[in-house]
Amino acid sequence: MEKNRNLFWKLVESEHLKARAFCRKLTGSRENGDDLYQDSLVHALSKFNSLREIKAFRPWLYRIIINKFKNSVRRPWWKTFSPMTKEIEESIGGNDPFTGYLARRRISKAFKILSANEQALVTMYEMDGWSVTELAKLHGKSNAAIKMKLSRIRARMRKELTKLPPSNDREAVKIFNSEDEICVATKQGKN
Repeated sequence: MEKNRNLFWKLVESEHLKARAFCRKLTGSRENGDDLYQDSLVHALSKFNSLREIKAFRPWLYRIIINKFKNSVRRPWWKTFSPMTKEIEESIGGNDPFTGYLARRRISKAFKILSANEQALVTMYEMDGWSVTELAKLHGKSNAAIKMKLSRIRARMRKELTKLPPSNDREAVKIFNSEDEICVATKQGKN
């Protein structure tokens, strides 16, 4: 038992920073992300003996995190949750913080229409750099199925973005003809 516990913590050590960051991205906050990460580690440690192959530790741990996240989303007090990640915030750019806020709010609304599983899939692929092959193994699906799922998710987010009217005359949404990208544009100018 002690040997398994030591092996578990050794395996966690290599994934610690990435897994914790993933939890924070999923929940949209540091505190909730850390809670999710700790709950997932406790559960993973208690189920570590059920892991068949050590090579499968990474996807196994992320599957536990995703399942814990999905369970937390189902709770009524969690229904108003709207995730926003640092990567999205930093990628928006601009000098006027209000324009960045408007774009973040739009993307949050589009992200909120996704299921917990879809949010996890997008976060892992777009922000954490998981390959389609890794995601296919994690979800037990083919590469083509994962690519199709990502494409459909992007299309739903684009559709949601176009449904939202501009908040004011400084904001505009432009959906480019790209299948792979969503763009929120804001007009830069004087207040």
